[in-house]
Amino acid sequence: MKHSPNSPILLTSSLHVDEARKAISEMVEELIQEAKVIGDPNDIEVVSLDQAIDRILAEDLLSPIDVPAADNSAMDGFAFDGACLDTSKPEIILRIVGTAYAGKPFEGKIQQGECLKIMTGALMPVGCDTVIPQEFTNAKEDLQIAFQQNQLKRGENRRLRGEDLQQGKPAIATGRLLRPSDLGLAASLGIASLKVKRRLKVAILSSGDELRSLGQALDAGSIYDSNRYSLTGLLNRLNLEIIDCGIVRDEPASLKEAFCAAAKRADVLISSGGVSVGEADFTKQIMQELGDVGFWKIAMRPGRPMAFGILKPVAGKNPARKTLFFGLPGNPVAVMVTFYQFVRAALLQLNGANQTEPPLMQAISEAPIRKKPGRTEFQRAILGRDSNGKPTVKLTGSQGAGILRSMSEANCFVILGHEQGNIAAGDWVDVALFDGLL
Repeated sequence: MKHSPNSPILLTSSLHVDEARKAISEMVEELIQEAKVIGDPNDIEVVSLDQAIDRILAEDLLSPIDVPAADNSAMDGFAFDGACLDTSKPEIILRIVGTAYAGKPFEGKIQQGECLKIMTGALMPVGCDTVIPQEFTNAKEDLQIAFQQNQLKRGENRRLRGEDLQQGKPAIATGRLLRPSDLGLAASLGIASLKVKRRLKVAILSSGDELRSLGQALDAGSIYDSNRYSLTGLLNRLNLEIIDCGIVRDEPASLKEAFCAAAKRADVLISSGGVSVGEADFTKQIMQELGDVGFWKIAMRPGRPMAFGILKPVAGKNPARKTLFFGLPGNPVAVMVTFYQFVRAALLQLNGANQTEPPLMQAISEAPIRKKPGRTEFQRAILGRDSNGKPTVKLTGSQGAGILRSMSEANCFVILGHEQGNIAAGDWVDVALFDGLL
């Protein structure tokens, strides 16, 4: 069944995690297509390499040169004409006539029966097409080396011109979330700056009369707001522009004012709290006035209640684009889980990334895990290795949605699928690492 964000059935039915992700992705794609129609020249900017980490490449980076620029040696050894390998002699003996260094090529030409001592990266001299590693040779008198013919084939240990990259061909594809290796690659091509997508502006706020800011005294029933700090950290990992709208009271006029102000400034608004069915949860009421937002029950643990949709264009926003909205649960762990499972991918997709989902690996569960079929669970855990080097995983203890300590101690999620039941010790389970994500 296809679900739109504001479909009434979503108020009483629980969506599978995959259904929710699909609906979000479709909505984000609609916003992307609308934005293309409106157009905005400021969507792309040029930044220096030292400012490009975790930015999204806006167009293919074409290599201005061949890489390598010429044939060169893949290792330290001796370069020679591989035609001498096509003989019946079991042992090859060659005379050393010079040395080639990286950045200091040999100027002469190698003849049959001769070789050149060569260093890794040095240009292959005229007449040479093969390199024998130094450790495979034996030294002879009168600057000669010997090696067994069956130790290599003609053309081995030589890197060909353009083998890695050809001039004019893409070195890095559009939509790449730029990592340190990408910056190194660009630098190796002599490129000092890159065209990247504008950083999304993401507004965050927490709603709840019980919330207090850091530095305030706690009175009866109040707690410190931790969700904005968790969200700030998560968003900083994506190198996005954050607009902190603070804490908003559980009161319709305050919420509406805060949402409207955020929508004027941001591409995305993320709120935490106020999406359950409590009498003081006014987010639903405000969203029905301001946009096209559905309130979902998702078959997952933690993080069952969530709101998602779009806020209508707000006067004064230029260009007049819609604002993507996520209403996350109030429990601290549920906020991080729903961000990880839904928000992160949507932000990357909206910002033009071509890879939005984090990789999964598998590990052996060290202990039994209780699990009811019919929901997807994200258990906080610690990934390690057993004595044989196999990956193992163990939970961090109590998995309550409000226990932030369990997130702080963990380095991964154990992801248990919708139809999975109890896990026995020794079973393989899916694991998603935190590093670089959370």
